[in-house]
Amino acid sequence: MMKTPGFDTYEPWSGEQRPLYLAPMAGVSDLPYRLLAKECGADITITEFTNSTALSREATASWRKMESDPREQPFIPQIFGGEMDDMVTAATMLEESADVIDLNFGCPAPKVTNICAGAALMGEPQKLVTMVESIVDAVNVPVTAKMRLGTGQGPNNAVNICQSLEKVGAQRLCIHGRTLRQRYSGIADWETIQMAVNAVDVPVVANGDITDAESAQRCLELTNASGLMIGRAAIGRPDVFAQIKVGLGWMEESELPWVQEHQDEWDEMSETSKAFASRRWCWDRYVTLCRETTGLAKQTMQRHAIAFSKGLPGAKSVRSLMHELSDVNESAQAISDFLKPISEG
Repeated sequence: MMKTPGFDTYEPWSGEQRPLYLAPMAGVSDLPYRLLAKECGADITITEFTNSTALSREATASWRKMESDPREQPFIPQIFGGEMDDMVTAATMLEESADVIDLNFGCPAPKVTNICAGAALMGEPQKLVTMVESIVDAVNVPVTAKMRLGTGQGPNNAVNICQSLEKVGAQRLCIHGRTLRQRYSGIADWETIQMAVNAVDVPVVANGDITDAESAQRCLELTNASGLMIGRAAIGRPDVFAQIKVGLGWMEESELPWVQEHQDEWDEMSETSKAFASRRWCWDRYVTLCRETTGLAKQTMQRHAIAFSKGLPGAKSVRSLMHELSDVNESAQAISDFLKPISEG
């Protein structure tokens, strides 16, 4: 049986490759986007975080988020919830299809924290640890957890929680270097992540403010994390994984499919044209993967189209373009045409 990736720990980082993770993001990390991220260099992907209560009640919309594909290995669903029984039930229902089950203790969204789930559970550490222990005891696949530094009210407790979770059987931990109170403001605290890495023997993945090869290098040098998780920087930019790997010398730029598509003129193209080219390749591939898996959905495609075009010249026109076209296939082609590199006219 092939070993599930992502469970290695390392000596101090000296430039060697470590896994890059696509973060579990609602409305972003759908199945075709996860497959696209893997083609763009992500080593490990995780589903959108999904409500365990809805899963335990067999809600169709929630179970759609749990769809996978043979090309997605390992398959890691992430669940959240404030009810112990629902979390355990959802985990056992997922056990047969999952390679790993990940638990969310990091989401700061009010709709999650208001039910004492996500990052709110950092304020109830005993309940959090008991929940993880109950799920570890209930399933026969590895259980992992993603958390924040703390709630932001009182001292941060992520390091202590990591030590407790290791004792009850969690096999990998991921820390976003901000508190619940910070949400996404301020600067990620990598030093606390380093403390957690040194405090436990299980792998610890770093998350927060990793946006390019330079920040990835600084984070690995400081934290010695067993991997890096990329969230907001990967929204509309799944090529960020490849850019990090190229920048750190883990792969050659000539291996990238959008470079191969423009190999005769790539070196002469402007940075703007290169951005259009990479995003167009990614968009066209995303559309193809949608057709192969979940199908094209207007709302989902609209959300991704806006993200794919963000920051590019003329991006404001994409929103109106998506509203004007009712046919999803026409919309998909229109976005592809918009993303045509400037040099192509």
